[in-house]
Amino acid sequence: MFIERFINFIQYEKRYSNHTLIAYRHEIQRFVTYLALHDIDIGNVTHREARTYLAALLEEGQSPASINRSLSALRTYYKFLMREGNVSQNPFSLVKALKTPKKLPVVVDKDKLSSLLDRDGVFPDTFEGIRDKTVLELLFGTGIRLSELLQIHDEHIDFYNRNILIFGKRNKERLVPLNQTLMRQLQLYINEKKTQRFDNNSTCLIVTKEGKQAYPGLIYDIVKYYLGAISSQQKKSPHVLRHTFATALLDNGADLNAIKELLGHAGLAATQVYTHNSVERLKSVYKQAHPKA
Repeated sequence: MFIERFINFIQYEKRYSNHTLIAYRHEIQRFVTYLALHDIDIGNVTHREARTYLAALLEEGQSPASINRSLSALRTYYKFLMREGNVSQNPFSLVKALKTPKKLPVVVDKDKLSSLLDRDGVFPDTFEGIRDKTVLELLFGTGIRLSELLQIHDEHIDFYNRNILIFGKRNKERLVPLNQTLMRQLQLYINEKKTQRFDNNSTCLIVTKEGKQAYPGLIYDIVKYYLGAISSQQKKSPHVLRHTFATALLDNGADLNAIKELLGHAGLAATQVYTHNSVERLKSVYKQAHPKA
């Protein structure tokens, strides 16, 4: 079925993220299993059969967003098969994506978050405590993604020019400025890391207490634990800090195109979702403050 060749193609030529690689592999393998059960050859799938497959996923209780991910994966897979000359048509090319409800980005109160980061005694005076504060300062101070955080190495930080080199989706590079507070925290953390006698010495910036490269679960646990001190909302993920960063900039008058560049968005449409957050916040303030609201 050329699945491995396809995965290598989107990994090394298209530079898709590891998260996307795992998701696409799952979607294709699920589709291949479906074809085998229904005795359908992958090269003979019609537009109608493609729609039937996605309809079956909907009947199983898959969300529209999940089905759209399946559609995207299979559409890309068939494009690859056509390029390789293994099939003559893409049965998913004319299938339309399902409409999904627009969700506003989840944020935390930026003032409460700033207060948490500035308050004494919140973070233990240990390597792990200094590291945890650095993680939160980095995510909130730069708006980077979790995957981007994990790819930062010490040499990517330019203290002289006060910026940090970030490798975004498909390894697209961008420079993100560092505020003074974050600069001091990074210097403190890097100096502390140099004093540690690790069994492993990863070149990555953020490491575990053993000196190994940090992993997604560790960052999630750090963020969830500390955000729990200022918010009761269910969602407490690294991406919430990215949303909070963008919303804070917009609320304080930052240009939308500048925010787009800082976030590493390919197009302005992805950034414009934050304008809805600001409008909703204004409505809330208006309702609370205006006597006739």
